[in-house]
Amino acid sequence: MIFERTPTVIGHRGYGSGDLTPPGAAAPVAENTLPSLLAAVEAGLSWVEIDVTRTADDDLVLRHDPTTSEGDYVVELAATASGLPRLADVFDALPPGVAVDVDVKTVLEDAVDAPSRRTGALLPPVLKREAERRRLLVTSFDPSLLAFLRDELPGVPLGLLAWLRFPLWHAVPAAAGLGLDAVGVHTGSCGIEHPDTRLRPLEHCVDVAHKAGLETVVWCPTAETAPGYAAAGFDAMVVNDVPGVLAAL
Repeated sequence: MIFERTPTVIGHRGYGSGDLTPPGAAAPVAENTLPSLLAAVEAGLSWVEIDVTRTADDDLVLRHDPTTSEGDYVVELAATASGLPRLADVFDALPPGVAVDVDVKTVLEDAVDAPSRRTGALLPPVLKREAERRRLLVTSFDPSLLAFLRDELPGVPLGLLAWLRFPLWHAVPAAAGLGLDAVGVHTGSCGIEHPDTRLRPLEHCVDVAHKAGLETVVWCPTAETAPGYAAAGFDAMVVNDVPGVLAAL
């Protein structure tokens, strides 16, 4: 079991994507930073989600986009020059009781760089150590990375992410066929906000996922739509409006 309580609310990139101001704070907190993660915990969450990518000096940093805010490619910068939080430093600073969904962003260069330098090869030493002190879930849009980590990180749950409008009736058999532990889909793949007559009923898709041994995650539901995803049986939801979703549930 990945999630002890369902539905578990997970803070998207910490307190939410973008620069949001937590209640009582004097200023916004940037996503994928320690202050954002701690703000989510302070709001009552036991799980947070972070985005991880690699740098030119074979380090791992927190960043969703392949470029910095200045437009430089992260993979072409040393970790210190990027100005981004290092994964290892964030893990060390985050209370061990906080569980983390590590969303791994592979990069174009993973297709041609030496295997030892690719994103997947850099992860196991950090995650093996971290799995000894906190619960983890590793997710990615890259099925080849997940297949690699399945052998490298026994006991660490892995989840396949599906992009917008990639429906559950595709994602569930894909994740099950890869031998993964979870499947994560965007709200745009679920039919609540974007009705699609080709979709199976959402509850049925989630039920089949559970029968296949998969836990289900939906990302970016709003406070208004979160109860519908909870009713459909999703095990977890990755949200931007942390206080709003908590109140709605």
